Order: sequence, then structure tokens, then C-alpha cells
Amino acid sequence: MKILVTNDDGLLAEGIQVLASVLRAKHEVWVVAPASNRSGVSHGLSMNEPLRIKREGTGVFSCSGLPVDCVLSGVNAILDGKPDVVISGINRGANLGTDIVFSGTAAAARQAALNGLPGIALSLVSGDETFLWEPLARFALDNLEGLVSLCERDVFVNVNAASLSSYRGARMTTVSRRVYNDSVVLREAPDGHTYSFFVGGEIGTDGTESSDWRAVEDGFVSVSRVYAQPVDRHESRFDGLVFRV
Repeated sequence: MKILVTNDDGLLAEGIQVLASVLRAKHEVWVVAPASNRSGVSHGLSMNEPLRIKREGTGVFSCSGLPVDCVLSGVNAILDGKPDVVISGINRGANLGTDIVFSGTAAAARQAALNGLPGIALSLVSGDETFLWEPLARFALDNLEGLVSLCERDVFVNVNAASLSSYRGARMTTVSRRVYNDSVVLREAPDGHTYSFFVGGEIGTDGTESSDWRAVEDGFVSVSRVYAQPVDRHESRFDGLVFRV
């Protein structure tokens, strides 16, 4: 397969380097990744300034923009033909449940789906900042055809696993609900300006036995199919509501 690999941690991140290296054993791999860390940028894209694209090696390019920019630039301009699949990751940290909303890693896979291409996001969960990248990269390599078969127009695949040397198996999962106990602190600076600082809090997770969070906690690889398009919440009880115009 021809694979476009990207991420949100940046081109020099260890996760993307290991993933690309493992995939090259059997596939044609192109890498287009942000020049610097772009974690948490969600589905942002650059519209008001040109992007700087730099060739970093054979089939390897850095991009001054965001993960979605990398997918759009790779698919539409850099690669010689469309890729068979876009793989985003391996992300340093979880992208479980609600995390998908904020994740640049997931956004790259979502953009692939919006472009009519299979999109797969890979994320590694670690409780002690020890990241064993190769087992998840090997899982992606060994199961690539199966993961691609789960993709369809407007549906991408979100994969999470704990940082383990081996897994108990893999599960098809639902997505959990995450609650972020974050805060923002304001500080007055000597220059007369007020600055805000984001302070991350402990994350609470509400997930059923079938959820991505539970699968990872139990030592399994979590595989979720996620809609790329917004889903409306139509309820007939509101059909009679009249709006003033």
C-alpha cells in the first residue's frame, strides 16, 4: 500500500519515527508532518498564510502548519498520486472518547475520511511516561488490511493501546466520556499585561465495559469506528417549536 503518515507531535517525535520505520518493511511510506508540536489543535487548518514545506529526506516532508494541513498538502500536492490510507500517530498519550474532539491526531484521520480516504489514528497511553512504541506500530502493520476495511466514507478508525510489550488482544469499542478538571489562572506581569495559564487537572472517565477506556485498562488494543461528519440530534418532540423571525 501507499501510506501517508502524519501526526500532531511533530516530525521529530519518536512515535511517528518508529511507526514509519515499521511500516516501511512492507509498504511505500510517505511522511508529511508538522515541523513542531501541534498537540491539541483539533481540526484547525491554516487559511491566512502560505505553508512552508521542507523536504527532510526521501519521501519525508515537514510542514509549518497543522495536522489537517499536512493531510491536505500530502494528498493534493506532495504525493505522486493518492495514498491508499492515511495513518496519524503514534500519538504520545491517549485519544480516548472525548479526547477525539481536541486531538490533532484524530483530526488528521478525520480529514482523510472527509477526503474519501481510509483514515486511522494511533495513540499510546502511558501512566509513567514510558512509551513502548513498537508493539502498537507492529499491530498497525500486521492488521493494516483489517483496519482499512473498517473505514468508509465519513468514518475513520481510532486506535488506542497502553504502553505494553504485548497485548491481550484487540476489541471493537465504543467511545467513553471524559471530564477534564482543568483550570485557567490569570497573572499580572511587570509589563502591565495580564496573562492566562492553562492548568491541566485530573481526567475523569465514564466508560462502559464496551468502551475504549475499559479495553485499554484491561490490556487490549481499542479499535473504534468514529463518524467524521457531525451527527444531528433530531427529536420529534421539538417539531412543533415555532421560532420568531
